[in-house]
Amino acid sequence: MTVAAVRTVVLDAVSWRARRAGHERRVDDWLAPHLLRRQAGERHPVEDFLFTYYSHRPAQLRRWHPGAGVVLADAGPDDLGRDYRSTSAGVTLDTEAVRARRADSVEWIRTLLSRTTDRPAQFGCFGMHEWAMVYRQTQQEVRHNAWPLRLSPEQTAQTVERTGVRCSHFDAYRFFTAPARPLNLLSPTRDSQHDLEQPGCLHGNMDLYKWAYKLSPLVPSELVADAFELAREIRTLDMRASPYDLAALGHPPVRVETAEGRAEYAAAQRGFAERAASLRARLLAAL
Repeated sequence: MTVAAVRTVVLDAVSWRARRAGHERRVDDWLAPHLLRRQAGERHPVEDFLFTYYSHRPAQLRRWHPGAGVVLADAGPDDLGRDYRSTSAGVTLDTEAVRARRADSVEWIRTLLSRTTDRPAQFGCFGMHEWAMVYRQTQQEVRHNAWPLRLSPEQTAQTVERTGVRCSHFDAYRFFTAPARPLNLLSPTRDSQHDLEQPGCLHGNMDLYKWAYKLSPLVPSELVADAFELAREIRTLDMRASPYDLAALGHPPVRVETAEGRAEYAAAQRGFAERAASLRARLLAAL
């Protein structure tokens, strides 16, 4: 992999400490409710997803990194953790060492982001991936069985069969029930992810958070937090459009079993795709 030289920016102590404190405050607003629920042994099917499905721990999300090419004046390597080195101007990330250690992962992510950017967005799935995950299951069998389904199992199955399933995202498809998989227009695999990922996909755009934190500390933590924020909002739409009834949690349904609901879903999906395109561009620029 050929890489360009990193332009160096020097931040004085007041500036970088203010950035770090701002990041921590922002993240703490997301972490505090989750940590309280975890301590109490409670679960939230919407709010806890990003902390349980993804491998980035709360403490890792909270830790601030300035990104590649930034020198922090009046700092010590212990202020930032591993992969940092001292220079005459301050402390900076040992970018080349991180790149060398993660070369294969960085190139895989770069390829995925680039190819996704080059494809047209598709907005015709209408959230049926969540319905395919409960297709032909009873209330007791579904993943979030503490929460009722909005329709009967038979009505849920009829909605899937009538609407059709057009999921291009492997990490959603792999949770489909066995009877639902043959109904999907595609058969995504991990090996075909570079060829199928498209910029309208809610789960693909949610995963920008995963690619951002996997690139940390090469990318600034503010970018990771921006991706987390978008993923959190996407997850809310994802579950509002799901077959679950989460109105008691303050999440009224997007009724994708109706024409009006499908139009509402597609409009929201387009808005998220525009925001995701900006984040994807920022990640590629950081690389």
